[in-house]
Amino acid sequence: PHLAALVLARGGSKGIPLKNIKLLAGVPLIGWVLRAAIDAGVFHSIWVSTDHDEIEKVAKQFGAQVHRRSPEVSQDSSTSLEAITEFLNHHHEVDIVGNIQATSPCLHPSDLIKVADLIQKEGFDSVFSVVRRHQFRWSEVKKGENKMTEPQNLNPAKRYRRQDWPGELYENGSFYFAKRHLIEKGYLQGGKMAYYEMRAEHSVDIDIDIDWPIAEQRVLSFGYFGKEPLKEVKLLVCSIDGCLTNGRIYVTEDHKEMVSYDYRDTVGIDLLKKRGIQVRLISDRDCSKTLSAMQLGCVAKVSVTNKLQVLKDWQEDMGLSWKEVAYLGNEESDVECLKQAGMSGVPADACAAAQKAAGYICKSRGGCGAVREFAEHIFLLLEKVNSARKQ
Repeated sequence: PHLAALVLARGGSKGIPLKNIKLLAGVPLIGWVLRAAIDAGVFHSIWVSTDHDEIEKVAKQFGAQVHRRSPEVSQDSSTSLEAITEFLNHHHEVDIVGNIQATSPCLHPSDLIKVADLIQKEGFDSVFSVVRRHQFRWSEVKKGENKMTEPQNLNPAKRYRRQDWPGELYENGSFYFAKRHLIEKGYLQGGKMAYYEMRAEHSVDIDIDIDWPIAEQRVLSFGYFGKEPLKEVKLLVCSIDGCLTNGRIYVTEDHKEMVSYDYRDTVGIDLLKKRGIQVRLISDRDCSKTLSAMQLGCVAKVSVTNKLQVLKDWQEDMGLSWKEVAYLGNEESDVECLKQAGMSGVPADACAAAQKAAGYICKSRGGCGAVREFAEHIFLLLEKVNSARKQ
């Protein structure tokens, strides 16, 4: 049976504008679940249903196909079931839909693989995700009612300790898998049903703006970053023009060149060095005088015609794997380096090709703190590496 992953990503969002492609830990929100779906390797096709051009562009960058939904199912009042039904009406080859929520960025491929087995091998008609909560519930008393609240799932005289109570299962909205015949009857949950219990740390749902910084920290700690495990970064290579500087060159009347840089970026470089990470600089043009004036104390290569070859030479000379190399670039000449490095980033104003190749898109522009921001991102991921080692 044809199992399709389907992510619903409408352009309109009352809570957070264009939430589905807003950057979360340097990656568009929808990118986290698309990465997990692709790496799970259980789907015959992976789709994003959207009514928005920018969402379509991002979806394709991450390897998904796009179903352009109609205006009828793109309203604030439209339901997920209506959008899924429309998708099936246009894709008769699909037998099972795995509806994955874009707002669940801590989803892992291992979860999707197990759910696919429940549907395809164990014969369930529908499977949905849940999380275990240890929360005591009380009845609601509306304003003006002359009554007392009542306990719903506890005896106040014998309150359970957390370790003595198994808790309760709640839908967490991460995914809903269902067979075609069930959806055509108007159900996402029905027939032979099963739930799939996700780990609490992977159960993250973003609904309102206040959730964003919390989710960002959760993703950095528990998110899925790719098939290969992260390694400790030993080398950061940074493109000078457009990353360390803003890319502008000022020419004086006596033909001298001037550039500007952000002091925060020099602090970021110093912090990286203190953590034992080498920082090297690279440029297409001859900016040796500028580097000398900046006094950064970094190995640099200028007038480079092939950045990837220089990067390979440095990597081999230091005896590093690619997973131990980070690269910050911003132009088309940086694209192959961004693809090769284990950790890659670009400033917010990098060209489209560089943004597509990068694993992290900074909020800061080139020459305005992007190097410092990328350094902070590296430090956070190194904490994740160290945590994994301890476990």
